[in-house]
Parts: sequence; structure tokens; C-alpha cells
Amino acid sequence: MLANIISKELGFAPDKVNKTIALLDDGATIPFIARYRKEVTGSMDEVAIGNIKELYEKLKAVVQRKETIIVTIEEQGKLTPELKKRIDNCFDAVELEDIYLPYRPKRRTRATIAKERGLEPLADVIWNQQHNDVKGRARSFVCADVPTVEDAIAGACDIIAERVSEDEQARGTIRRLFARNGVLASKVVKGKEGDGIKYADYYEWQESVARISSHRLLAIMRGEEEGYLRMSITIDSDDATERLCRQFVKRFSPSREYMEAAIADGYKRLLAPSIENETRGNAKQRADDEAISVFAENLRQLLMSSPLGQKRVLAIDPGFRTGCKVVVLDSQGNLVRHTVIYPHPPQNDRDGAARIISSLVKEHAIEAFAIGNGTAGRETEDFVRSLELAADVFSVNEDGASVYSASPVAREEFPDEDVTVRGAVTIGRRLIDPLSELVKIEPRSIGVGQYQHSVDQGKLKQRLDVVVESCVNKVGVNVNTATKQILTHISGLGPVLADNIVKYRAANGDFRTRKELLNVPRLGNKAFEQAAGFLRVVGGDNPLDSTAVHPESYNIVIRMAKDCGVSLEQFIADGELRKKVELRRYVTDKVGLPTLTDIMDALNKRGLDPREQAKAFSFDPNVHEIEDLHVGMVLPGLVSNITAFGAFVNIGVHQDGLVHISQLADKFVSSPGDVVKLGQQVMVRVVEVDLKRRRISLSMKSL
Repeated sequence: MLANIISKELGFAPDKVNKTIALLDDGATIPFIARYRKEVTGSMDEVAIGNIKELYEKLKAVVQRKETIIVTIEEQGKLTPELKKRIDNCFDAVELEDIYLPYRPKRRTRATIAKERGLEPLADVIWNQQHNDVKGRARSFVCADVPTVEDAIAGACDIIAERVSEDEQARGTIRRLFARNGVLASKVVKGKEGDGIKYADYYEWQESVARISSHRLLAIMRGEEEGYLRMSITIDSDDATERLCRQFVKRFSPSREYMEAAIADGYKRLLAPSIENETRGNAKQRADDEAISVFAENLRQLLMSSPLGQKRVLAIDPGFRTGCKVVVLDSQGNLVRHTVIYPHPPQNDRDGAARIISSLVKEHAIEAFAIGNGTAGRETEDFVRSLELAADVFSVNEDGASVYSASPVAREEFPDEDVTVRGAVTIGRRLIDPLSELVKIEPRSIGVGQYQHSVDQGKLKQRLDVVVESCVNKVGVNVNTATKQILTHISGLGPVLADNIVKYRAANGDFRTRKELLNVPRLGNKAFEQAAGFLRVVGGDNPLDSTAVHPESYNIVIRMAKDCGVSLEQFIADGELRKKVELRRYVTDKVGLPTLTDIMDALNKRGLDPREQAKAFSFDPNVHEIEDLHVGMVLPGLVSNITAFGAFVNIGVHQDGLVHISQLADKFVSSPGDVVKLGQQVMVRVVEVDLKRRRISLSMKSL
């Protein structure tokens, strides 16, 4: 049943969905399924499999909710066969809650009080709209708790108002009106005009809730949360009540006066606030999903940033008063030395700093500089370049470095060093291998998103964890050099097995084969199946262990080599020979062309890392501060962040400039990600400089 729903919703073949769900239920990870089970899924990519998994989890939650609802209604003695059938056949969460609403335990309301006073039969009389003398009928309900006829009718109308507010059709009607015609408005809280100046654009704002962009909605909601703005979503109340009256009031109804009054009250007091809250929630969810998608894509690009590779690096965490922390890292990223220099005010010891840097570069044969892009970053970069040493200079994004330096991971790695040393180390390691270093930091601490602190944190974490897992497994890791932190994200492992691998390696030396992983405590056949293809054994006993070929497919490669009349080593080394292999000869009922094609690709790309190598970059030497800018300047920059409304570019002046989506290209751009990538080197033109608000507007048009 669930597979059929997913198939219809996502447009995938039912049998492929069923098989994918079976793999997921069996504990297979998305990277493993996407890479090594293409015949099962029809070559679905990670996104498609992730969509199936997400919808499957939602539907399972609906099924669980239905079970709870059925039990609750059954305990009330109100579960009819018809009602149970409706619940059983419902797989829409909103519709399910509408069905349940009349039966859901609720706090004491005006309607429940009226029922307690015995006024429900009178409410039925008005509701059925057949009695010509409602007041006369109401007199029989006058008692100590209901002193007057008017009180009786008012109580009955309270019951009707609640019925209307809980009616499925009525809720659907108003829900559609709010979704289609709802107007979102924000106003400044009186007396907060000065304090909330950053939200000044939204002091008097109106926009269709259906069309509002995610960043504007999240900004308004943040302003509301901080107490500077008030937000509302409204529709035409007269139109809404008129539609409800057409639904509930019969033609020539003798109870029209009371029905219309009850409907108007039910709409204003119960239904409108309920649907407004629901609409707010839906709008927030859409905005969250868009913001999370932007953040996830930015994180993916950041994690897949070009590594410098195994080079000797001198890393600097810049600073003014406290100096610049300097560390020397070997080609594996190990800390060799650390010191402090003071080339900037107030000490201004440029000569001393120059001697120290020059000496370290010579002594340790430094191949590259990694300089943090925070406070004093540009000044430090200019200073290092002025020394004209034979090493490339790189500006490194240090967002999240302070988080790492104070983390348990950092304390475990460098128990005897302070946070300043740890911070400089992580800057250097980010240059050597961004992925290996960034996985040690909570993804939300990396500043490459849009309102990441305002979105659903549980959903954000779940999505970002998936991105990290995807990137780590796409690159793969050398099992003999990988840290516990990066091994944790390998398909099928997790923290316990990652720790066990590191401990086993420390006790027994380097792994010689992938099969040796089965000797690691608690790493069984299932975990091996999921992880093996993403773990490389470089320089081991079996040359296939250093490739992305899964051990379950080794026999295929061995057979190909034998058929070609060469050794396995020769077959792997000879790309021209492999081109002559006719893959269709090796197709079986379990192994198809997708897997065979992947095997050949893996042999053609024997290197561990699919990422491009990092390239050196330098800012305009004449521009250091925002005051140095003027309209019309064309400058080099690095894309530092991508949002739904444009891209931020670092041009070396301490404030990133915004290239609005309309200024990204000479053609229409639907998404900034179609034009730029995180870390991309670009040329930009200065369009506007707002010194008061410290804002820079840039353009990439005609460049």
C-alpha cells in the first residue's frame, strides 16, 4: 500500500519503490544503494532514494497516528465501521487530523459548557433548520444554569459554532482561501522602531502568503520572535463567512438568523485563528525547506571544495592585539611547530614576524600558506605576500574554527594545546583537505546558509547529516589514515565501529586488505557490505582494494583480466586494454550494465579523490576597506555564500558584497546555484556602497 502511494506521488515504478524500501528496511544506506544497487533501483540517484525514504517515513508516521486515533475514538464508544474505513483509507496527515478533530480530547470550551448544561438538543433543532419557533423550543431549556431563553439560544449557537469549525468541508474551504488569497502583513511593535532598525524593511509590509519568498518570511518571523515585529495572515472575512453560510444554511431556513450568527462566530473565534496558525506553519515549513535546501547545497559544495592535497603548510590564525598564531603542519596535517607573530598594531613587529616566517618556511620546506579570513585576515595575507616567499598563499574560510577549537574532538586531538593553536591547525587542515576537517564541526556552525538558526533544527540536522554522509562516501577514505570523525560518516559504520577501526589499526598496524576489516570487533558482514566499497586500502595486497570496486564484484574484474589473458595488476594498469572489453558479455541476472559501467569507471579513476586541486587566489592589492570602494570598480572575489536571492562575494574588505540574483548574469537566472558555486573565483563590479549600513551591492553582468 505505502509503496503504491509513493510510486504515484513521486512517479517511480512500483516494483522499484518496493525494492528500494526493502533495502532501506534491511539497513542499507542511501550512498550504498545509489552506488552498488543500481539494478535493483533502476539507477536511482541519491536524491531520488532520499525522496523515497523521506516520504516512506512520513507515511509510516501517518500509519502510527491512525492507530492512536482509532484506539482513542474506540475508547469513546464512537468508532463506527464507516468511520474506521475512512481512517484506514486516509494517508494524508492534514485530512486525518480533520477527521479526528470532533473526537479529539479538548480543553473545556464554551461548547462543552453548553453541552454540560443540556443544550445540545436545542443546538440540533437549530442545526436541522426545521423548527419554526426556536424561541418557543428554547423555553423548555431554561433552568438555574440557563436563566433565559437568550442564554439557551446563545449556548446552542456556541455548540453550532464549534461544529462548523470542526467540519472537514468547512476547514477545507477556509484552508484553500488562506492558501490562495491569504495576505501576510507585518508591522513594527510600537516603541521598537529604533532598536529593530535591521527589520525596517518590514515595518509596514504586505504580501501574498502564496508568493512570499523564504528569506523574507524567515526574516519577518525572526523579527517577530525578537519582539520587533507583529505578523498576521488574513483573508476577506465576509467572503469566507458567505461561503460557509452557503454550505450550512438551508434555503428558506427558519433558523437562518441563528445559523448565520453561529457561523460568523465560529469563523471569527475558532476557524480563522486555527487555519491562520496552520497557514503560518505551512508557510514556515515551505520557507524552512527552501532555506535548508540552500544550506544543504552550500554545505555540499563546501565539503567538496578543492583540497590542496598532501602539502607542507604554514597556517596562520590572524589577530591584532593578541598576535597571529602560526602553526607548521606536515603533509599529513600533523602539528610540527607553533609560535606567535605580531606584525600588526599595536606591536607592529613586522621585522621580527618576517624573520620567524622566513625561517619556518626554509626549515620545513613549506609549500603553501593557509591564512584565516577573519579579523586581520586581509592584513596578514598582504604581509605574507610582501615577503615574496616561494609558497602559494591561500585565504581560508575560518567559519566554525572557534567551535572546533573548543570541542571535545579538538581536546582529544590536542590535549596539551590551547584553543588558539587548535584554531590555527584547523585552518591549515581545511586547506589540505576541507572534507576531513569540516566533518569534525557541527554543520550548523558553518556559515554557509540562509537563516539556518531560524529553521526547524531537527529537520536541518537530519538533512545536513545526509549531505555529510553523501560527500564522505562519494570521495571515499583511506582506511589507514582516516580519522575517527570521518570514518563515522562512512556507510554502515557510525561512531562505535569507527572508533573500533582506529583502535584496531593502532594495535595491529595498517590494514593490508579490505577483508581484514572483518577482524575489527563488532564489524560484521552487514556493516562490511555497506562500508567496504567506500574504504580504500592504498598500497595493500590486493590492487582492487584501492578502488571503488566493491569486493562483491572482484570476481567480475578477475574474470575480465583472465579473458584478456593478462594478470589482474596488468588489467588494472592498462586503460587501453580495458576499452576493448565488451561489457555485455558479463551481464547476469544479478549484475547489469550499470554496475559493469561503474566498475570500469572505478578502474579508470583509481585515485582516491575525485575533487579538483585547490588554486591560489589573490584580492585586489589596492582594496582593503569598504571605504576604498567606489561605484564601477571591477574586482576579483570568492563566492562565500549562496542564498535564494543571490550570492555573497568576498572581495577582501571585511564585508561580503551581495550579487542579487538579477545581477548574476546577462540572462534570466532562476536559481543562483545555476550560475555560481561556493568558493568560485569570480569578477564583480561595484554597483552601490552604503557606508552607513555597511552594505555592498555587486554585479556580474557583462563580465
